[in-house]
Amino acid sequence: MQHPGGVPLPPPHVPGSAGTWTDPQARSIPSGPQRPPAPAAPPQGAPTGPPPPPQHGAPTGPPPPPQGAPTGPPPPPQGAPAGWAGTQQTPRPESTGHIRLPDGNPVALPTPPPGTVPDAAHTAVAVLLIGPAGAGKTSVARHWADLRRVPTAHISLDDVREWVRAGFADPQQGWNDHSEAQYRLARRTCGFAARNFLANGISCILDDAVFPDRPVVGLGGWKRHVGPGLLPVVLLPGLEIVLERNAQRSGNRRLTDEEVARIHGRMAGWYSSGLPIIDNSSHDVATTARMLDEVVARSLASPPAW
Repeated sequence: MQHPGGVPLPPPHVPGSAGTWTDPQARSIPSGPQRPPAPAAPPQGAPTGPPPPPQHGAPTGPPPPPQGAPTGPPPPPQGAPAGWAGTQQTPRPESTGHIRLPDGNPVALPTPPPGTVPDAAHTAVAVLLIGPAGAGKTSVARHWADLRRVPTAHISLDDVREWVRAGFADPQQGWNDHSEAQYRLARRTCGFAARNFLANGISCILDDAVFPDRPVVGLGGWKRHVGPGLLPVVLLPGLEIVLERNAQRSGNRRLTDEEVARIHGRMAGWYSSGLPIIDNSSHDVATTARMLDEVVARSLASPPAW
């Protein structure tokens, strides 16, 4: 086996061997005990005997520390755990530039300098795109994230829920404690990811079907997980559009027409919430993403009360 640079690699280590290997290009490498090389001859004129003994009264130990210098190990820092070793090294920073995020640190709205208007195209923001199944949340969120002028991540709640493979609680087969717990776990995971991206200067957009009649679980949960700087936007096309788009889905993301109509009816409560609403019934994905950009800019200039 050859290294890409042409240097032969050593063979795998064999238990009981001395760990030596043979270079096929070398003439021979003895495998028995080797005679140690002879010591180099001292330079001409250098003393050949042992060093002379120290003069009478000369110190024989290491030099004493400077006057006033501490003689013992450094004291442990305040609040250090028991067993702290004063010789512990500071860990090397990671080469990826990752910023460790404090647990539970909420994200606040970006504050531009006084007298300036925040630029939505260049500001790191967190957007929550709300809407019923079939509203086009995932397509719009992905397209919006693709075209941002700053690094932007798309975090889909459904994608995170489906990280669970064995034991996935499909709410279509009946809403129960397991599906409720997996939804809550997915929201917390998405919230941490959003805070982590923002702490590293990366915007993010999350999408979820949040119901207005369950504000504590839905919108309130997102606010707790991400922070007051989250910008919620509702994507709510007409029922016929939602039914048409849902029919194009497959797998466990395709719902029955009755379920889609029920969800869409519950979403109508957002009209009286004061949150910005985009009706994309007659708009394609690119146009809806541009409308979302305008809504985000207005929300940064005048944050909605929620």
